[in-house]
Amino acid sequence: MKVGTAESEPGEIATGYLPVAELPTGGTERLPVVVVEGEKPGPTAWATGAIHGDEPTGTAAIHEFLDRVRDEPLRGTLVCVPVTNPAGVRTNSRTSYYHDDDPNRLFGREDEGGETPPRVQQVICERLYEEIRSDADAVVSLHTSWVATHPYTIRPRVGYGAHREEAAAASLRDRVVELADAFGLPVVNQFGRAEAERRSLAHTLTGAAVEDGIPAFTPELGGRFVVERDAREAAVAGLYGVCSALGMVDEAPDVPSPGFELPAEGDLKRLVHPYADAAGIVRYRVREGEWVDSGDVVADVLTPHGETKSSVVTERSGYVLSLHEGAAVYENDPLLDLAVSDGEPLLYERSG
Repeated sequence: MKVGTAESEPGEIATGYLPVAELPTGGTERLPVVVVEGEKPGPTAWATGAIHGDEPTGTAAIHEFLDRVRDEPLRGTLVCVPVTNPAGVRTNSRTSYYHDDDPNRLFGREDEGGETPPRVQQVICERLYEEIRSDADAVVSLHTSWVATHPYTIRPRVGYGAHREEAAAASLRDRVVELADAFGLPVVNQFGRAEAERRSLAHTLTGAAVEDGIPAFTPELGGRFVVERDAREAAVAGLYGVCSALGMVDEAPDVPSPGFELPAEGDLKRLVHPYADAAGIVRYRVREGEWVDSGDVVADVLTPHGETKSSVVTERSGYVLSLHEGAAVYENDPLLDLAVSDGEPLLYERSG
């Protein structure tokens, strides 16, 4: 298999780079690639890290996984891109420094048309996605969230309609469910359809892959900026689990659980809630991984002198996934990411 300059043969591991853009000062922007090709044929799985440059745990998980899997008898091919946003990694920033564009909103846009040509970050995403779309049987897009985050997996919704028959969509949904479960972190469904559309999540790497019929999902491996070791280990076990579910390895290793469970009856979905009702200094009363009941006070907004201006109450029951960063808040700033009961189906009919 050949991806950029990484060219493997059966039973080999190849490293190289995928050139994706020319730089104004000379040289080329390129993405590091590792191809692990098994001795026997099988599916092709892609794993990507650091699409946001301040999310290093995915990169560390890929490095550790590659160290362990190199001695495994593998069926099929594993393609890893440990650093998907080099410009962001260089500056420890979520976005790339080219035009401050979010790389994970620029996949699958090349057919949208328009008179304005795509800017460089979109061109980079298009060139990477062209490689992924050509042969991927599964995609795991490794991320982290806010600094204080309970690790979990985002499971995308799958639509059907003019672009895909219901039976094909149902089969894709079932495969996504299987692989997300195999990763081993608590599973939380993507935002509701209206919110996902507002956030352009169809143009994330996971969203674009699912749109093209490729099973994909997004683990959130704890908080950003530093590598969280327990989340890294969970991700290594998760990548083994996905490879096992795909039939690429005989058995996933038995790795002790780091205790990230979110015991819940029924499906959960992501929800940003509640919001600050006044400007001030926020003081949280909850932490990531906790259950909150509707009506609970989850944070206080204080004056600069430490007096309470307001107490913020959640109107939804659920698990706290993340505390939003920063002590200073303005009116209507988001405070928490929650996992709440999901009343929307994973499989849905798309109008139009």
